[in-house]
Amino acid sequence: MKRLLAALATSAVLLALQPAFAEDGPAKIALIHGLSGSPLEAYSKQTQTGFEMGLEYATKGTMEIKGRKLEIVRKDSQFKPDIARAMLAEAFEDEDVVLAVGDTSSGVALAMLPVAAEYEKVLLVEPAVADSLTGKDSNRYVFKTSRNSSMDMQAQAIALKPDQNLYVATLAQDYAFGKDGIAAFKKALEGTGAHIVAEEYVPQQTTDFTATIERLFNALKDQPGRKVIFINVAGIDAMSPLAAADPGRYGIELSSGGNILPALVGYKKVPGMEGAMYYYYEAPRNAVNDWLVAEHMKRFNAPPDFFTAGGMAAALAVAKALETAPEWDTETLIKTMEGMSWETPKGQMTFRKEDHQALQSMYAFKIKVDDKVEWAIPELVREIKPEEMNIPVGRNNQE
Repeated sequence: MKRLLAALATSAVLLALQPAFAEDGPAKIALIHGLSGSPLEAYSKQTQTGFEMGLEYATKGTMEIKGRKLEIVRKDSQFKPDIARAMLAEAFEDEDVVLAVGDTSSGVALAMLPVAAEYEKVLLVEPAVADSLTGKDSNRYVFKTSRNSSMDMQAQAIALKPDQNLYVATLAQDYAFGKDGIAAFKKALEGTGAHIVAEEYVPQQTTDFTATIERLFNALKDQPGRKVIFINVAGIDAMSPLAAADPGRYGIELSSGGNILPALVGYKKVPGMEGAMYYYYEAPRNAVNDWLVAEHMKRFNAPPDFFTAGGMAAALAVAKALETAPEWDTETLIKTMEGMSWETPKGQMTFRKEDHQALQSMYAFKIKVDDKVEWAIPELVREIKPEEMNIPVGRNNQE
C-alpha cells in the first residue's frame, strides 16, 4: 500500500512538472473581432484570413507547435464593448484559451483591456490602432501588433515634409481612432513650423460631408502658404466627396493615409496625392510577404489587403512566442514576448519592453492611377524605418 501511494505521489509530481505545452488537447487561441454590425467588418474578415494564413505559414501547414494542435476559437463581438468583454471573459474562463487576439474597433478593444488583467491572461491587440491601447489605462497583459496612431501620424508628417509654409485642416471621426489620430498628428508637427488651422470631427458613419467641407475650405482658402486637408477616417469614404468639391480651386491639396483596396478606388480622384501607409502588398520586399501575396492570389484571385498583413503579423507573433517560451503560462509568455522580434509581411517587428507596442516600418507613398487597375496605386516613395519615428511610450509595464 505504501509503495502504491508513493508511486501515485511520484506520478502526480511528474505531471505537475510537465510544461504547459505537453498537456492533452488542442492549444486554444481566441480570435475576437466584430464580424457584424459595422462598416469595419471588412477589416475583421481580412484580419481573420491573415491570422489563419499566418499560423499556417508559421507551422508549415501542420497547425501544430511543440506537438500540440492549435485551435482558433472565433467570436463575433458585433462591435459592442459589452459583448466583447463578455466574450473575452468566456474565452479565458470557459474555453481556457492560452491567449486572445482582438479587436478591430479601438473603442471596443479599450473595453477589453481590464478583462485581460482580471483573468491574468495575454490579450494581443490587432488591428485596433489608438495610442491609448498601450497607454495609462492599459496593463502588463496587453501586447499590440497593430501600428498605433503615433506611427500613422509621424509617418504622415514625414511624408508631408512640413515647414512654416504648411497650413493644415484635419477631418476625423468622433471616436478613439479619430481623436487619438489627430492628437498624434498635431504632436508630430510640433517644432516643424506647420500650422493646424481647423479640426473637424464627424460621427463614425457619416455620409453627408457638405457642411464639413464648407468649414474646411473656409478655414484654408485664404491662408498664405501650402494648404492641405488631412483626412483620417476608417470605414467611410470621405475622399470622394472632398475631391468632388474641387479643393484645387482654392489651391487646397488632399492627403490621407493608406487604406483597404475598395477604399483606394476613391483615391483615383486624387492622382499625385502623397501620404503614409501601413501596408500595400507591393511595398514590402521580403520572403514572408512574397509567400502571402502568392498564396492569397492563388486562393482568392486577389492580393492581400491592409489588414490581411496585420492578421498574419499577429499570428506570427503568437507562433514565435509559443515556439520560444519554455512553458505557456501567462508569466512565461509575457517574459518571452517583451523585447521579442519576429518576421512579418512588413519585415521585422519588435515588442517594446516598456509598453508592449510592436515597433515597425511605415511607407511613404504617392498615388498613381493606372486604368488597368481597379483601385489607385499607392506607389512606394520610401520605407520609413522605426528608428525614424519617435513613438511615445504609453504605460510603462516595467515599473
